[in-house]
Amino acid sequence: MITLKEAMGLSKEELTAFKDDLRQKIEADPELNAYIATESSGDGVPIAIKDNIQVKDWSVTSGSNILQGYIAPYNATVIEKLESAGLSAFGRTNMDEFAMGSTTESSFYGKTQNPHDRDCVPGGSSGGSAAAVGAGLAIAALGSDTGGSIRQPAAFCGIVGMKPTYGRVSRYGLGAYASSLDQIGPMTQNVEDAAILYDIISGHDVKDSTSVERDDGKVSDKLDASRKLTIAVLPEYIADASDDVKHAYEKAIDALKAAGHTIVEKQLLDAKYDISAYYITATAEATTNLARYDGIRYGNRQEGKNLVDTFVQTRSQGFGDEVKRRILLGNFVLSSGYYDAYYVKAQKVRHLIKDEYAKVFEHVDLILSPVAPGTANKFGALADPMEMKLSDLYTLSVNLAGLPAISIPVEKTAGGMPVGLQLIAAPFEEQTLFDGALSLEQQLDHN
Repeated sequence: MITLKEAMGLSKEELTAFKDDLRQKIEADPELNAYIATESSGDGVPIAIKDNIQVKDWSVTSGSNILQGYIAPYNATVIEKLESAGLSAFGRTNMDEFAMGSTTESSFYGKTQNPHDRDCVPGGSSGGSAAAVGAGLAIAALGSDTGGSIRQPAAFCGIVGMKPTYGRVSRYGLGAYASSLDQIGPMTQNVEDAAILYDIISGHDVKDSTSVERDDGKVSDKLDASRKLTIAVLPEYIADASDDVKHAYEKAIDALKAAGHTIVEKQLLDAKYDISAYYITATAEATTNLARYDGIRYGNRQEGKNLVDTFVQTRSQGFGDEVKRRILLGNFVLSSGYYDAYYVKAQKVRHLIKDEYAKVFEHVDLILSPVAPGTANKFGALADPMEMKLSDLYTLSVNLAGLPAISIPVEKTAGGMPVGLQLIAAPFEEQTLFDGALSLEQQLDHN
């Protein structure tokens, strides 16, 4: 598969031929189920798009039954930016319903397979985007990250996945899960392509009230792998990781040392606080965002005996089990008598997490962390909803603190499964993040 950088130099005729070839390859492997559809929004460089990002005149469903029949009337800001840069949306990728999940098993369209082992999950919720890039069926893709939904599937599928600082990429046109956590980001074959795609989609947007007004310039034309950084490692934080992840962690530390970076040991708050604060915050925001899907304003209506019964039937048949669980939890933590006990307390813990990171970044440029406790699990292995939630313990705090982070493939296990780790930077330090990631990538390639 050619890289994004290479593809941006192709002629219109070459791109047309490339897309035709791409469609044939996708159609030849239907069981992977990375794509829901392979429509195209133009004749630019094809970029796969997660099914919760609006593309005008496309069916956009967030992987849910309740949005069957909905046609997007406008483009998300990131799609407008792609087209302005000579790229175009190509194909909708599969995802966990409304981005709620870590395996892409909850999609209305069925599960997506991991290209490295068809019996394993690709991760989630951006599993379709990760599998498409990992299988060589996409040059690059866009995903969304609420609590690790770009970085975790990227790690499971052996690709690069980057979550920007909150507010750096417009959320206008993104199907909301948790509005204070969601960010769109690039999923690519290498770090340079991630930087190029990040530059294209980032920037202030007047249509998004959470978009940050600042111009830090482009990062891709200033990438510097020779820059020497101070990078924190977390010996106690990785205690619960698998032996495969611990081995990759040591390999990455050795590579960073060999590249001339300074390694220091630091500590963060116990991840149990991240999990509690995240799921209270995310489900509270999700239940509010999903209230519009009632069969009247939005949603695939199921007629009931009266208005209330129409609401009940529409939501009962339209939402899957995981979405229903999170709506119930969100309503509970926002209900009278529990708001102060749960939601308010979670926001206080969120502030503590943000402060904890700020203290660490007073002394270091980056933090090296696992992405997941292990490699991609077998289908059905996380059938217990609590086990699935615990699998996100290394990624959640980044979203709670609004930080940028990037997942990089480090090695493969003896069984051939990718192991990815993440680098985390201070807010708006994307240049430092990409410089460090490129240095690690090059050193690993050199070894």
